[in-house]
Amino acid sequence: MPPLRLVGNGRLTWMGLHVYDARLWLPGPSAPADVAQPRPPLALELQYARALGGQRIAERSLEEMRRQGPLASDVAHAWLARMRALFPDVVAGDRLCGVQRSDGATLFLHNDRLLGEVPEPAFGGRFFGIWLSTQTSQPGLRRQLLGLPG
Repeated sequence: MPPLRLVGNGRLTWMGLHVYDARLWLPGPSAPADVAQPRPPLALELQYARALGGQRIAERSLEEMRRQGPLASDVAHAWLARMRALFPDVVAGDRLCGVQRSDGATLFLHNDRLLGEVPEPAFGGRFFGIWLSTQTSQPGLRRQLLGLPG
């Protein structure tokens, strides 16, 4: 993978509660027009501010992936099963990092320890779209991560 540079960071709060801080790395240097539609390779790190169960993280991830458009039920079921198997329970201070390689495979790390990978490029597009697509439920966080103005 080429070297990545920090593009932006932001904080997710839900009902006033700090859930996590997020950081996005992309190959650099990157022009703002390129950043608006990031392509692999990329890395997105979440540092949690509270305890959350891995099963809930997986379920919420799938909910957010579905915001981006129709998803066949067999694909959704397979992706949810894979995320449930990969995502651990987290406590305050834990870091989960998703890395999308140039070949489209997505690697997941927990506190710098490899958890596993999902090889399908379509998965990576939807997963990182949780934060980076225009259909995200958190457009302010998207702008911060992409380093876009206000």
